[in-house]
Amino acid sequence: MISWWRRLVDRATGRALPEGFTGELAAEEYVIGVAGLRGGGHLVATSHGLWLPHGEGYRRLGWHLISKATWSGGALEVTEAEETGTAGSAVLLRDLPVARFVLAEPGRVPEVVQRRVTESIRSRHHQELPGGGAWFVQRRVPGRDGIVLQVRVDEGTDVELVRRIASEVGDTINRAAREQRRHQ
Repeated sequence: MISWWRRLVDRATGRALPEGFTGELAAEEYVIGVAGLRGGGHLVATSHGLWLPHGEGYRRLGWHLISKATWSGGALEVTEAEETGTAGSAVLLRDLPVARFVLAEPGRVPEVVQRRVTESIRSRHHQELPGGGAWFVQRRVPGRDGIVLQVRVDEGTDVELVRRIASEVGDTINRAAREQRRHQ
C-alpha cells in the first residue's frame, strides 16, 4: 500500500495516478510520469513499465518488452515485443505492430520512456546467420534480480538454428554469472 507521504509527494510533483486509472501497481512500483492522450485516457510511466489504455482499463507493458519507442510530431510510437518461447534460459521474442499514441500533454513521458527502455538494455549484438540473423539482447527486468537474454529472430532465418545458439549463449552467460557470484 502506498503511504500517505508518497501520495502527497506524488501530487506535489505531478506524479499522481490520473483520474480513471484502473491498473493496480505492484507494492514497490511508483509513478514516474503521466501523459494525457488526445481523445482521452493516459499513458502512465512507472518504475516497472508503461501502462497503456487497454479495453476498458489499462495494462502494463514492462520496459524489457519495449523493442523501440520514438517520439515525433506529438506522438509516441511504441514497438512491443511478444515472448514466443524459450531456448534454455533465453527468451525468444517477436515484434508486434507499432502502436501510436498521440499525446495531448506529453509532460516527461517521452523522455522517461526513452531513458527507461535504454537503461533496461545491458548489451546487444546482431549475429549474422544464414537467411538473416538474430538480435541477442541482455536486459534487466523490473522487479527481478539478474539479467535476461532475449533473442529476436530476423525474418527468413532458421528459427531452430537460432534456438540452439540462444540456448548455448544463455547457458554460457548463466555459468559466468554463477562463477562471478561465487567469487564475490
